[in-house]
Amino acid sequence: MPTIVDPMIQVKELNLKYGEAQALFNVTLEIPRRKATAFIGPSGCGKTTLLRCLNRLNDLIENVHISGTIRIGETYVYDPQVDVSDLRKRVGMVFQKSNPFPKSTYDNVAFGPRIFGIRNSRLDEIVERSLRAAALWDEVKDRLHESALSLSGGQQQRLCIARALAVEPEVLLMDEPCSALDPIATAKIEELLHTLKNEYTIVIVTHNMQQAARVSDYTGFFLLGELVEFDETPRIFTNPRDRRTEDYITGRFG
Repeated sequence: MPTIVDPMIQVKELNLKYGEAQALFNVTLEIPRRKATAFIGPSGCGKTTLLRCLNRLNDLIENVHISGTIRIGETYVYDPQVDVSDLRKRVGMVFQKSNPFPKSTYDNVAFGPRIFGIRNSRLDEIVERSLRAAALWDEVKDRLHESALSLSGGQQQRLCIARALAVEPEVLLMDEPCSALDPIATAKIEELLHTLKNEYTIVIVTHNMQQAARVSDYTGFFLLGELVEFDETPRIFTNPRDRRTEDYITGRFG
């Protein structure tokens, strides 16, 4: 496990059960600030479950039991005093399938800031800044008030990234953000990630190992709910310490 100076996220001895079925086993890792970290591994290995722990989306599932700690910045995520709405403002989420609201492009991006009481001309600034950050402004600036559902799949996913950025999060979680996109749209999202990680801590779940190698600085390999190995991405892909990691990366199983 590499030594992370000033980690943004610290996970210690995290266990999670859905009823009697255990999905995470004693996961401990530190995620660096303003870098991109990828979680890889076969389906059902716990990647998305851990991702959803980071902003407490697992709270929405019945009969979930969690032990261990997660700290983001100075906040202990599962402290009973934590305001979950504020946590999710700080820790944004982009899902596997783009999910724009059936509203205009402008209203999609302005949705979060409006909830937090922002009005008038400041909204215009936030919408433009967020769309520029998501590399979408030039494509939609002349049709901001048209339905977001008229955008292409890749544009909709970048709109969802802009919507997450509009509330100025510290961390951006991305669950298979390119799995439904064509290669051109995927390349645009990957290029965007290289830019965004200069300002945000990004954690991405992906089944695409080539994508993990291209966009991430650190990679964690999960298997059957266990974090098998976590290290700098070049090390994981060229000289893994654990035979199971090597077997997965070389295609011996998966």
